[in-house]
Amino acid sequence: MKEKPAELSYKRSLFSIKSYIFYFLIIASAITCCILLFLNHLEVEYGSVYESGKLTAMNVILISLIVTVLDGIYRKITLEYPMKRILKASQKMIEGDFSVRIPLSHNYDSTNELDVLTENFNRIAEELSSVETLRTDFVSNVSHEIKTPLSVIQNYAALLQDTDIPDENKREYAGAIVDACRRLTGLITNILKLNKLENQQIFPEAREFDLNTQLSECMIRLDDVLERMDLDLETDLEERVKVKSDEELLELVWNNLLSNAIKFTQPGGKIKVSLKREETAAVIKISDTGCGISSDVGKRIFEKFYQGDSSHATQGNGLGLALVKRVVDIIGGDISVESKLGEGTTFTVRLKNILAEAQQH
Repeated sequence: MKEKPAELSYKRSLFSIKSYIFYFLIIASAITCCILLFLNHLEVEYGSVYESGKLTAMNVILISLIVTVLDGIYRKITLEYPMKRILKASQKMIEGDFSVRIPLSHNYDSTNELDVLTENFNRIAEELSSVETLRTDFVSNVSHEIKTPLSVIQNYAALLQDTDIPDENKREYAGAIVDACRRLTGLITNILKLNKLENQQIFPEAREFDLNTQLSECMIRLDDVLERMDLDLETDLEERVKVKSDEELLELVWNNLLSNAIKFTQPGGKIKVSLKREETAAVIKISDTGCGISSDVGKRIFEKFYQGDSSHATQGNGLGLALVKRVVDIIGGDISVESKLGEGTTFTVRLKNILAEAQQH
């Protein structure tokens, strides 16, 4: 049977009686050699070195004992006690308690290696605590997001088992099941994409392309949705703005930002997309006249599974903007958000890998 990690213990202590006896013997031997060498070079009046050997041995033992005791006290205060605190804290961390911290009682003007080790341990514990919180939230949010469409599928599938329901209702129930499956597929797809991006399994494949053309194509694909939602699309795209970046990853950014704008804009509203060259950067702004977001929500808008709409009145899984932020970070860009409640939201993406005018001709 394997021993549990929480039960692991050290087999040899640095501060045991055996270690102190060992130090005593080393010190005694060293002092004896020094005294013998010293006496051999003196003109001794009370006889030879061998005649005063008994007295020499007693002095060696006494001095060695004093040095060993002083060293033991020093080691106990400066090493053993701090090491025991670190061992106790690490044992708790192994058992899953990431809230453990080692108290610091030193002056920052006189830190040593052990003080730095203690500080590093506390930082590691803090990081692990944050990771554990994120993991717990992730599992909770994924479970919630998966449970909702599964419940829809289960409920409507149960209704379809009734042979007496009209054909119109059957089509309605089947449509609801298809929508729930599509939502579930989208959730899993986004989780896989985000996982690959976060683990650096996707690397940018930089090549030159026209940003104006890419944005236009993304908007054309959304024409049907814009018409169905009765939304007005306004564009202001500067021509011949070329960038050297990963075209596929950037397309993911525009699709998510445009879908987000459509989702939160009421029928009759307006969405605006602009592209401008500003010095050595391309600046893309996607604005809407939707419900807007508060400053508190804006600070967390790029977190995984975070949704400003806590009522979940709008469909979504809170992964789209997290994907956008990760992609922009990978390609070396910058993204920001400005919003006012009841007035709308503007996402601004700044791409630094823009090609100079001279290179375009």
